[in-house]
Amino acid sequence: MRNLYAALSSFSLQDKIFISTAHSLAVLSSSYPPSAGAFAPSTYMTQILQFLAMTNAPFMVNAYPFFAYKGSPSGVSLQYVLFQTIQTPNAVSIVTDSSTGLVYQNMLDAQVDAVYCALEAMGYANMEVIVSETGWPSAGDPDEAGANIPNAQAYNSNLIKRLATGEGTPAHPSKPFQAYIFALFNEDRKPGPKSERHYGLFNPDGSRVYDFGLDSPLAYTIHSLSSAASGYPYLSTIHTLQFVVLAVFLFSWYMY
Repeated sequence: MRNLYAALSSFSLQDKIFISTAHSLAVLSSSYPPSAGAFAPSTYMTQILQFLAMTNAPFMVNAYPFFAYKGSPSGVSLQYVLFQTIQTPNAVSIVTDSSTGLVYQNMLDAQVDAVYCALEAMGYANMEVIVSETGWPSAGDPDEAGANIPNAQAYNSNLIKRLATGEGTPAHPSKPFQAYIFALFNEDRKPGPKSERHYGLFNPDGSRVYDFGLDSPLAYTIHSLSSAASGYPYLSTIHTLQFVVLAVFLFSWYMY
C-alpha cells in the first residue's frame, strides 16, 4: 500500500485515489455486542491503521451475516440477518446493545458498528468504514443452512433498499453507509463449499440467478457484454466482465 501510495503521489493523484485493503470480520476478537468490538492483537493491523489514517483512506471490511446464521441457525434470527425485522415489543429479531441502549434491526448494521467501536478503541474514531463485500449464496451444501435463492434474493434486494435510505448505523447515524455486493457472477470453478460458487447475481452466461431489485436493462447489458466477449477465445466471459466492471469502478472512483 505504501508503494502504491508513493506511485500515486508521483502523479499528484494521492488525493483522488485512496489506497485501502479489505479485511475479514475475523480481524475482530469481539463483535457482540457491537459496543464491545475490538481488534485481535496484530502488529500488522496497527501499521495498516496508521497508514489509513495518514492518507485519510477508509477501513474496508468483508461482512457476511450469512456466516453467523450458517454457524447457528437455531440461535440467530433469519429475519434479523435478512433485514426483515418485525418491530414488536417482544421481537427476538431485534437486538439491543445493553451497554449503549442502541437498537439494531439487522445484523449488518451491528457488524459495522462493531468495527467502528474497534477503531475507536485504537484511537481512530473518525475513520470511515466501508463494507467491501457482503452477500448471500443462492445454493449450498446440505449443512449450509439458509443458502438458497429466496434468502439470497431477500438479502440482496433488502440490502439495496437499506442503502437507498441514506441512513448510517445506529451508533453513527450521520456517517454514510457504503456496501458492495459480492458477487456479480457465480464462480462455477471455485473450490470449497458449494456456497462459494453461488454468491453471484448473474450466471457466467449473463443470465440472472434471481431478481435482485434493479431494473432489467442491467441484466440486458450484462448479457450483451457476455455475448460480445464470447468471441475472444483467450479470455473467459466471466474474467472479461469482471475486468470491465473493475475498470468502470476504478474510473468512477477516480472521477469522483
